Formats: sequence, structure tokens, C-alpha cells
Amino acid sequence: MSDSPGFPDSPDLQERAAALDSADGLAKHRELFALDDEGVYLDGNSLGALPRHVPGRMADVITRQWGEMRIRSWDESGWWTAPERIGDRIAPLVGAAAGQVVAGDSTSVNVFKAVVGAVRLAPESRDEVLVDASTFPTDGYIAESAARMTGRRVVPVAPADLAAALGPRTAVALVNHVDYRTGRLQDLPGLTAAAHAAGALTVWDLCHSAGALPVGLDAHGVDFAVGCTYKYLNGGPGAPAYLYVAARHQAAFDSPLPGWHSHVDPFGMTPGYAPADGAARGRVGTPDILSMLALEAALDVWEGVAVEDVREKSLALTDFFLECVDRYVPEGLVTSVTPVPHHERGSQVSLRCEGGAEGADAGEVMRELVARGVVGDFRRPDVLRFGFTPLYVGFADAERAARVLGRVLRRTTGADLGEAQA
Repeated sequence: MSDSPGFPDSPDLQERAAALDSADGLAKHRELFALDDEGVYLDGNSLGALPRHVPGRMADVITRQWGEMRIRSWDESGWWTAPERIGDRIAPLVGAAAGQVVAGDSTSVNVFKAVVGAVRLAPESRDEVLVDASTFPTDGYIAESAARMTGRRVVPVAPADLAAALGPRTAVALVNHVDYRTGRLQDLPGLTAAAHAAGALTVWDLCHSAGALPVGLDAHGVDFAVGCTYKYLNGGPGAPAYLYVAARHQAAFDSPLPGWHSHVDPFGMTPGYAPADGAARGRVGTPDILSMLALEAALDVWEGVAVEDVREKSLALTDFFLECVDRYVPEGLVTSVTPVPHHERGSQVSLRCEGGAEGADAGEVMRELVARGVVGDFRRPDVLRFGFTPLYVGFADAERAARVLGRVLRRTTGADLGEAQA
């Protein structure tokens, strides 16, 4: 039973969670990750859990490929082709055919390549770069720099107003597929179509959607996309990001960072730059091989997994979590800022701690949750974020997280005392 006299545990929710977990076709994938049953990890939208087999794979990379084979591994162990090879493994997860995704660099660097490359494809008269006003800050910083370098100007636009803001002066629109703070899913098909109708190109940031829901880059005619791999793709801290350049743009893609690895003849060492064909044109310099191969190993957990099944479970998990929050958390203490409609929701739930004299401090609440084994994260000033990674998060996790959240909030706000006195 709960430690609150007014809010006992709900055996019916716990029984439903157990039944849902028993029927879950993805539940077996949890054993592939280095997790235990003592806690609930709901921060995979910041850093995905470690797949159990990766340390063993990396031991071979370090001791044999690097330690024994040394320089030979660039050819014999496939180090040189890793960015394209891994890009082709990421491609199905974002709905792209082979040859359009290259792994490497950071998301920020790839945003710069994509925005500048897109602007360079646009006529001079198109002097505006539209940027999702709620974007992750770095995307905005990079877009500002790219605009200065190309003689354009950045126009911040609320996502809901992006379609209306597109016009004859728009060169490119940079949009986050899922808002990192609220978990809102933007209309990638609709906004891409609207941009094309206006004669503009799109750059989509997939950091909070790839590995959590179908993206459909090719199906929806996306021009450029970028994303990280350390969230839902479980590539590890600082894992290489990726760049998608649609096949129709590759021949004209003029990268602002032409490095020797993207040269048509890298070992020719010629002073003039001639770009390679295909996705390799998005490469720059020597990749971080250790992180790159850790990512490649981590992607093994996706073998036999359909992204559509992941999405179905994600929506079921977040629906169930919201239901449990409604049951366990006294009314008025938190408000969900994540949309309820499925077509507007990513794979996280963000709850705003309500202010006022009786309100809870969100940072303090999250620290207490982590101390009790429920790991989410906090975004200032008042948002609690809970990420649901369907490959290893179950319905019992969702129920337990909501139950512990209710206890923490009742203690933090004094709701227990009020209920006892009532």
C-alpha cells in the first residue's frame, strides 16, 4: 500500500500493467540491455541504455583491431567504410533507402552542413532561413551562423505558424520533428509538402524521433535530415550523429566542410577538392572509430524489429503513463504539456509542475524521483520529462513511475497532511 492515507496504490493498474507486459511482443528485447529490475529508466530520450553485447564487441575492436592489426584495420576491419555502412543501417529506421545516410560528426556539425548545403541550392532571391522558434538551442545557434555565412537571415517562427510563413523568400526551413521540451510531434509530411509548394527546402532534426516512431524521409520527400544516435538508437554518450541527403540532391550538394574523407580520391592528396559521389560527400575528416563501432554494435538490437511496432507500443506506454498519473497524482499538482492526440505526440511525456505557494519545485521533485529509483530528467524552469524507449521500458515501469511521482509530489507539496486532516 501507499505511504499516503488518501492515495492508496491501485492494484487494478498494477494488474493491467502485468497483463500488458505479458502480451508485449517487444518485451523480450529488454534483456538485451544492461538494466536491472531495481529502478525505472525513463531518460532514454537523453541517453539510451547500454546494449549488453557492446562491451564485448568493443574489447575486440580495442585489443585485436587496434592493438594487433593497427593500421591494417582501416581496410581489413572495414574502418574506412564504417560511416556509409552504419548510415545504411540507420537508413531503414528513418525510412530512407541505402546510399543517402552517412554517420559521423555531431548533430550540430551536420545541421551546419545541411542548412548551408540547402541554402546553396536556393536562388539568391530566397534570403530567409525559417527556424522552428522552439528548437533545441544549438540548432538555432548553428542556423544563425549558417545564415551569416551565406548572406541570409534567420526568421524564428512558431511551429504552428511555419506553413503560413513559407513564401517566395524562403530558402530552407529547419524544424525539429519532436520538440525536446514538450514531446510534441510536428507534421513532417505536411510541412515538407508546404515547403516544396513554396519552392523551399527542408532540414529536419530527428534527434527525438529516430528509433521511436516511423519517419518516412523518402516517402515524404524530405530534402535533408540530421539526428543523433545516443538517444533511442542507444549508441552511447557522444556517439556519432548522421546526415541524410536525398539522392536527388546529392550531385549538387555543396558541403561547407569539404574534408579529405569526402574527396573523390582521398589518397590522391591533391590541392583541389573534388567531391565524392553519394552519401560519402557528407563526410569531413577522420571519424571517431571507437564510438563509430560502438554504435554499429548497438544497432544490432534492431534486428527483426519493425519501427511501426515500436510506435504502437510507445503510444500505448505514454497513454498508460498519463492514465496512471491521473490516478496517482492529486489534481492541480502537474499538467501535461505533451499533446494527447497520437499524431501530435513523440515518445515522451513532459509534465509541468504547477507553481504558486503550494507548488512543487520541479528540480527538487526530479532529484527525489531519481533517489527513489525513477530516472527521468528536468528542464528549467518547471518541466519533468519522462522518455519511453519501447525496446526496454515496460508497462510496469510506467505504473511504478507514476506511483512514485504521486508520492513525491504529495510529500513535497504537503498534500498528505491536507488529506490526513480532511
